[in-house]
Amino acid sequence: MLHQRSIVAVVLAGALMVTIGGAQAFDETRYPNLKGQWERLIVPGLPGQPSFDQTKSWGFGQEAPLTPEYKAVLEASMADQARGGQGNFGSAGCLAHGMPLMMNAFWPQEYIITADTTYILINVVDHGRRIFTDGRDWPTDIEPTYAGYSIGKWIDEDGDGRYDVLEVETRGPFKGPRAYDASGLPLHHDNQSIFKERIYLDKSNPDILHDEITVIDNALTRPWTVDKRYIRNKNPRPVWLEYVCGENNALVNIGNEYYFLSADRLLMPTRKDQPPPDLQYFKQSQK
Repeated sequence: MLHQRSIVAVVLAGALMVTIGGAQAFDETRYPNLKGQWERLIVPGLPGQPSFDQTKSWGFGQEAPLTPEYKAVLEASMADQARGGQGNFGSAGCLAHGMPLMMNAFWPQEYIITADTTYILINVVDHGRRIFTDGRDWPTDIEPTYAGYSIGKWIDEDGDGRYDVLEVETRGPFKGPRAYDASGLPLHHDNQSIFKERIYLDKSNPDILHDEITVIDNALTRPWTVDKRYIRNKNPRPVWLEYVCGENNALVNIGNEYYFLSADRLLMPTRKDQPPPDLQYFKQSQK
């Protein structure tokens, strides 16, 4: 019996040492302080609607290096929206935004750093991102998602023993359609985008967070890089609001058309001369 107790004690001690060792392996002081609530930087003079490049207005104002084919996609999208449609913006029906639109910070973000994974919590139609920092290789078969598969690495750029930058690469295949902003500014419909990011605190102001995103996409004539910025809410106990897209969304997608749900819960057209939905599965009353 005494021998058995000794074995149990040794096993428990070993498990405790593994636990302590794992806890010691993650030294929080080596990582940048990303705690708190991060809100999108709004540039004065620009519309409040989020855009991929925050320093420019959305749609053609983004000056994205689109191929002629995808300039035509954007033109068609904005023309359809001018008539009351949704254009190329698939998220109008509460589909996930996906990368890179999910990083526009419609609502505040939260960053949680662990030894193996950095989590970005996003409280809109996208719930969050997992950025794996455990040294893994790319899987041979990636399940398509709107957010993509992200592998990152923490970098100590100035050699002071603390990490300064999180470098991230995100690959697909992605689910689609995806757009950069609500104008329907398009990514290629092949959904084979690659995103490379550098996430770091501003050197002169630790309450500003940068996310330099470079997009490599077949709808572009060259890689496109923007510097997205977020502001830390200085309230140590910020309010985290709940957002459920379908709760107040009055758009109803039937077939290839979007309709509007009126206050009396009846379908209305979203544009002039819009055809009604196909009712072939409903028994029509005789007049």
